[in-house]
This record gives sequence, C-alpha cells and structure tokens, in this order.
Amino acid sequence: MTAVARPLLRRRSVDEVRPLLLQRARARRNPFYAAPFDEVAPAIEGLASLDRAAWAQAFSTLARPHERRCAEAEARGDEQTATEAAFLAYTYYAIARYPLPAGEGQWQAYRRAQAWYLRATRTLDPPLERVEIPCDGEPGRGSAIVGYLRRPRGQSRPPLLLMCAGLDVYKEEHRADAFLAAGLATFAMDMPGTGDAPIVGSETAERLWDAVFAWVASRPDLDASRVALMGTSTGGYWAAKVAHTHRDHLRAVVSQGGCAHVAFTREWIEQAEQGEYPFDLALSLARAFGLSSAEAWWETASRFSLLELGVLDQPCAPLLLVNGLQDTVFPIADLHLLLQHGSPKSARIFPVGHMGNTPETLPMILSWLQSRLA
Repeated sequence: MTAVARPLLRRRSVDEVRPLLLQRARARRNPFYAAPFDEVAPAIEGLASLDRAAWAQAFSTLARPHERRCAEAEARGDEQTATEAAFLAYTYYAIARYPLPAGEGQWQAYRRAQAWYLRATRTLDPPLERVEIPCDGEPGRGSAIVGYLRRPRGQSRPPLLLMCAGLDVYKEEHRADAFLAAGLATFAMDMPGTGDAPIVGSETAERLWDAVFAWVASRPDLDASRVALMGTSTGGYWAAKVAHTHRDHLRAVVSQGGCAHVAFTREWIEQAEQGEYPFDLALSLARAFGLSSAEAWWETASRFSLLELGVLDQPCAPLLLVNGLQDTVFPIADLHLLLQHGSPKSARIFPVGHMGNTPETLPMILSWLQSRLA
C-alpha cells in the first residue's frame, strides 16, 4: 500500500496577511469589530512577524490607554465614559488573544479581555448574568461551562436561544440585542476546545450540551420547552451535530457558516489555507480539536466528519442552514450535503463569503427562530 505523502501546508508571511487584516479592520470584521481603524491600523502595519507573543504584545499595548481612561472616568463619576473605555480595553485584549490563545502572553490577554468585558457590561439592560454549569471537564480545562445569560424584560419564562461561539469568536463577542428585543433569552457559550469550554473537540464532545440542557431544565425563569441553538462558523458544526444528537431538547437550530464533511477532507484543508481566513486555519482547528499541528489536522480531520460518524442520516430538530456562496473557509458543498441527508431542512445562501452575512441575514434568521419558538 502506497503511503500518502504529508503536505507542507504553506504558512503565509506577515506581508501576505497584512492586507487581509487591514481589510478586515476597515470593514470592522472579526476580530476588529469595535476597534477604531485609525488606532488599529498602525499596529497591523508595525507587525514584523505573525509570532503570537508579538501579536499579543502589540494589541495589549493598545488596551492600556483605555484602561487608564476608564479609571480616570470612574474617579470623577463619569460612568458612560468609563463603560466606553472599558469596552475598548476589552476589544484590544480580545484581539490580542486572537485566534486562539497560544502561549502565556495570549492567555493573559484573554483573561484580561474577560475581566474588562464584565466591567463593560455591568450596566447592560437587561443585565448580564455570568453562569457556571458543572460539567465533567478534562485535565487543565476546569470543571464548569461558563456562559452569559440575558433575559428579556417583562417575561417570566421566555424561550431561550443558546448561542454557540466559533473557532475564534468567543462567547464575549456574541451580541444579543436583536434577540432580546424579539423576546428571546440568550445564553452565550464557547464551543468545545475554545475559551472556557471544559472539554476539547472530539468525536463525542457534544456531551457538553448534556450539562447545558440539564441546567436549562433547572431554571424556573426559562421555558425549557422552547429552546433553540444557534452556532456560527465552526460553532455551526456543533449546532448541526447537536440538532441530531439532542433533537428532543430543541425546537429549532441554526447553523450559520458551519461545516460537516467536505471541510475535513485533505483537498479542502490545503485550499482553505490560502482563503479569506487570515491566520493558520488548519493549526487553529487542530488545537480546538485536541491536535498539535496543522499536519496532524490534514492527516486525521476526516474522523470528525458528520457523514463518516453516521450523524447526518439520523432525524434532527428543525434546522436552518445559512452560508455564503463564496465561502473560502468552509465549503458551500457542506450545506448542500446536509440538505441531501436525514430530515428535511431549511436553507438560505447569500452571494457573499464566509457566514453569508448581509443586511438581510440576521433579520431572516430571527424571523425563522420566532416562527419556531412561538
């Protein structure tokens, strides 16, 4: 039997990545959602390499003036300015840990980002509740699922939307305002292998949701009979899987920009390394799924395929699939594959890139969720 040659997945240079980062910063795309372009652009221009420690240092440095501005505003009783400064401090520390914390500098940045996020959101209305759900975790990853719950005003038992973050967008980046305005409670959480998730990605990591659904059932202020799940990007992979494995707990599921099978093939992995994702996609996915290198991902990612795992031909909860036709992170072929298997599903494809984000996308998703949770 002829051995398959291992590829050398080419890592792009900082000069190749810099234009992608500047383009994202100008458009306020991940990870630069709230970062003023005139502040962040010089930091991007000044990057001499893609070394994670240097990256963490460059953007952590941008956070410090806003930390000081927050302290000064608090001292004079200016809560509005303090909150704005705290949110910018959080923003820069969140960029500093992007895409996944690797090394001490990025882990420190992530913990500081979380602290500043909680400071910046303490005046939210309706308020944010930090929740810890006991879960049988893995060594070094803690023993609780950490998430953020918000409940709409005026409802004693609202329906609940579980918001599963993606590979590099963590629970702190999820915005709940549109869903709260529509009368849905929201719970933002990290997917396996990222953020505060107590387990890494694996063939059975959907067990994370066992604890989540048990927690939902224990909350008298949430309607456990009207629960939806929305996963974005790699979180959409987990949403699609949980739609099948935990279908009895869910009234509706949205997988936006998710993957299922083709994304785990060697051909796609090589192609996606040169796509719209600015960093090492294979390496980031490898780390989220408990592997150590991009080459390990190329060699073994197929074992996470929902088709190969036999998931796709099972019945599933009502499932809406959303993505962009021109996605170079995860192939549109995976959306088509999901439509060809198992229960009938809903789908909407937009003529854009990863995730299919347009001005129409969120209203369409929200309308679909409302109809299912009514």
